[in-house]
Amino acid sequence: MKHQIGKKKLNMKSSYRRAYLRNQAIHLIEYGHLVTTKTNIKEVKRLVEKLVTIARQGNEFSHRRRALSILPYKKEALDKLFVEIAPKYVERPGGYTRIIPMGQRKSDTATMARLEWV
Repeated sequence: MKHQIGKKKLNMKSSYRRAYLRNQAIHLIEYGHLVTTKTNIKEVKRLVEKLVTIARQGNEFSHRRRALSILPYKKEALDKLFVEIAPKYVERPGGYTRIIPMGQRKSDTATMARLEWV
């Protein structure tokens, strides 16, 4: 039975999946939007919402370390998250991103979507 399994495997090994989601989250933080398949978007959204929830608590050492453990690759992206993005959402209780459906990809008819900040 598959009760209470909250994440998709995305047809990857766990280490590849973790690296892929981290890189997609960095792309969203740096550029403000992300275009990929809908299932990938949903998983990236879960990760990014957790990061923003940690970052909006304040730019303190413990919060930065927690965020750094989730997103260890680029300190510039982490700085942007804490300085520019998180302060916008301090009063917001959740739902920092939106998913915009973009139809199907022609090559393999995968459902495409765009993830952006609210």
